[in-house]
Amino acid sequence: MKTVLLVEDHSIVRMGVKLLIEDFLPSVTVIEAATFSETLKLLQSRFFDLVILDIKIPGGESFNMIGRIREIQSKVKILVFSSQDEEMYAIHYVKAGANGYLPKDTSNEELEKAITSVLAGGTYISNVIQDQLVNNTLLERDSKESPLEILSNRELEIMDMLLTGKWTKDIALDLHIKESTVSTYKARIFEKLEVTNILELFKKVEIYKRKTTGAN
Repeated sequence: MKTVLLVEDHSIVRMGVKLLIEDFLPSVTVIEAATFSETLKLLQSRFFDLVILDIKIPGGESFNMIGRIREIQSKVKILVFSSQDEEMYAIHYVKAGANGYLPKDTSNEELEKAITSVLAGGTYISNVIQDQLVNNTLLERDSKESPLEILSNRELEIMDMLLTGKWTKDIALDLHIKESTVSTYKARIFEKLEVTNILELFKKVEIYKRKTTGAN
């Protein structure tokens, strides 16, 4: 019997996902966790086949969470289940070691497909991200670097917070780093993406997302 650890801080979401899993995989045991510290304790106490991981949870550490989980159970499958922008984050999480990325607004059918695929040893990415990977490959063949691909995980995280309107001080508090460190990252982001302000950054990201998904 396979065991799944469902990590989600909203009880109603946990309940819905758990019911769906138990419906299409009745032999699977689903254990729930609401915080990252609780997640780590559970991983230390028993074996899991799959972790369905919401990134935005109390105690969460963004991309570092995948490495922390694998330090305890190196072979566990990890499916990121997040409300973060799929076009910006999915590839980065897969590159960080996740076995798949599933947006929270997905259909029940896609949820079933993703969980089944990852439990069977595969990697799950949506059609949107598959197209993005193809388009990125084509861009590389044309010797054009995909701008968001050249950002580090921390830079991507800070860029996302900047785009949501957070100030340097707020970001520093959220990430438990110095304001000067945030400013350094911000300068690197602007330099790498060749922009000089937040408005230009927003426009650059929107253009990139349209190109990688083939939207007009």
